[in-house]
Amino acid sequence: MHLPTHRFALQLRARYAALFVVLALALSGCSALGAHKAEPRTYHADVVSILENGDNAIEQVNGGEPLFSNEDVAYAEENLGFERYSELDELGRCGVAEACLGLENMPGPHEERGDISDIHPSGWQSARYSFVEGESLYNRSHLIAWSLSSENANEGNLVTGTRYMNAESMLGYENQVARYIDRTGNHVLYRVTPIFEDDELVCRAVQMEARSVEDDGAGISFDVLCRNVQPGVEIDYATGDNWLARPDAGSDDGDQGEERSYVLNTSSHKFHLPECDGATAMDPSNRRNVTATRGELIAEGYKPCGSCNP
Repeated sequence: MHLPTHRFALQLRARYAALFVVLALALSGCSALGAHKAEPRTYHADVVSILENGDNAIEQVNGGEPLFSNEDVAYAEENLGFERYSELDELGRCGVAEACLGLENMPGPHEERGDISDIHPSGWQSARYSFVEGESLYNRSHLIAWSLSSENANEGNLVTGTRYMNAESMLGYENQVARYIDRTGNHVLYRVTPIFEDDELVCRAVQMEARSVEDDGAGISFDVLCRNVQPGVEIDYATGDNWLARPDAGSDDGDQGEERSYVLNTSSHKFHLPECDGATAMDPSNRRNVTATRGELIAEGYKPCGSCNP
């Protein structure tokens, strides 16, 4: 898609202005990166409540009103076009990504996305299901989309996200912001927070907040939680392991299904059907034959084999 001539001119002007600011900071001995370093955030009470009690793929947070403080808004008004990304934590997980997005942040008319295959976000695994669009369960999901920020292989901006979260939940809001900026030339204060539970490596959701700057939120204003889920697939957020969801899975109260014979691998903590190749090839020292319900084994911490889908 080619940008209109006026937009391209605005981009060039804004990018030169941004370059001047960076050079000025460098010459004054101030680090531009340090000045824009994002600090960790505590999850809002609404986010915690939604994760515990809600079940929709997309939920409004705080009635849809973004949680930017007066200081956040004032900083954005004085620093149009800024971007900042949190450093990875000790588990290699992303933190908050914040920006005041405008034409100067967006890719140019002939700019193309680069390769990001060398980036492996926390919990990253290659998993394929025929019913998932493109077959890959996981995408390297940008917190702030490339179409908005031109940020590509930035490890502080990429999480392990399901195809559903990336392409079905987040994309609509990203496109809304992009269309607004393209149409008006205005800026949008934007923040995306990956929500991790305890020491889990895959985020449970991302919180997306946005507020247009020049018109005080009249053009863009939202606060939503997008769950990191994929219909038909169950995910272990602690590791990224995943398996086909069973239509008769029932509740998580330990009573899933009828009792039957399973083979446990006490080393990998996975359970198999007796006829599964994984059970046949299992080291005898790790093998344990049991009769139990599927729910009882899951409650004990075992995960179903992804091949035989017990």
